[in-house]
Amino acid sequence: MRLRFRGFLTPVLVLMLLLPAVIQGQEKMVLVATGSSMPEPLYKEWSEAFHQQQPSTDIRYLAVGTAESTQNILAGSGDLGGGDAPIPEAQLRIAGKSILELPAVLIGIVVIYELPDVKGELKLTGPVVANIFLGNIKLWSDPAIAKLNPDLKLPDLAIQVLHRNEGKGSNYILSDYLAKVSPQFLAAAGRGESPKWPIGTSFQRSQDLVSKLRSTPGAIGYTELNLAGSSGVRMASIKNATGEFVKPSAQSIAAAASASGNKMRNDFRVSLTNASGKESYPISSFTWVYVPAAAKDPERGRAVASYLKWIYTSGQKIAQEQGYANLPEDVLEKVLAKSAAIH
Repeated sequence: MRLRFRGFLTPVLVLMLLLPAVIQGQEKMVLVATGSSMPEPLYKEWSEAFHQQQPSTDIRYLAVGTAESTQNILAGSGDLGGGDAPIPEAQLRIAGKSILELPAVLIGIVVIYELPDVKGELKLTGPVVANIFLGNIKLWSDPAIAKLNPDLKLPDLAIQVLHRNEGKGSNYILSDYLAKVSPQFLAAAGRGESPKWPIGTSFQRSQDLVSKLRSTPGAIGYTELNLAGSSGVRMASIKNATGEFVKPSAQSIAAAASASGNKMRNDFRVSLTNASGKESYPISSFTWVYVPAAAKDPERGRAVASYLKWIYTSGQKIAQEQGYANLPEDVLEKVLAKSAAIH
């Protein structure tokens, strides 16, 4: 399999991979992780808190996106990976490696918009969101949007579509949901980390998309719930599979996970989007940690196992304090048991 890396990241990753060998000589261990940019603030908080409890271990996290993190971990680069989509089975087969895909926390992708003169809460359905991102709905005053929002005075304003560029986990989660509720979206754009967006402006980083949206009247986009909340942007309520319009929140994301619990046994490669249940937010997902089942070095393997055990105990409390939805207790028990097998 040919691996593609952005040129400016390659020397950085190489340096990070060489650094542990230097520091180990001083009885320090540096674990290297690449991953999605969406949970980056949480992962950095985890790294700092873990190091305070175990000063002999540092965690270096480089946000490169879900697709590149997958490539890194399959190529044997780094100790941990992270992403917002299950690793494609075809890539796992080609790599021929046993990779554990363990849920870290629950996240929600929220539809954000900028309509400064519109007062009230915007409501959308999955098919309407799909038609907006396909370019079929072009104005905020379109009858399909107006019918869902009879109490809002929607302007005759062009919709400015903003989306992430290829290889991003947020693309996967949103497209996974839209593909379930819109056959047209599945046929035209597809499901995955790199949908074929027919319109719109793409952004490498979620933060850049949010910044552009805030300065663009008529804009619509998507990002992770916590980033949206800290940025002060407005979020739409989305109609779920039960027919309820649900606001994105840690509680409604947790409800989606609970409703999907029967899908999970020992395999955590499951989709939580469009979950049943009156309180379920429909664009919910895990964000995963990718870990080789067998580390190249036993000492590093023990350090990774120790870090994962911490994530699923103390780390979950930190995630909750930051506004993330924690893993359901039954899932947490299964993940802890699975992570203990790393060596």
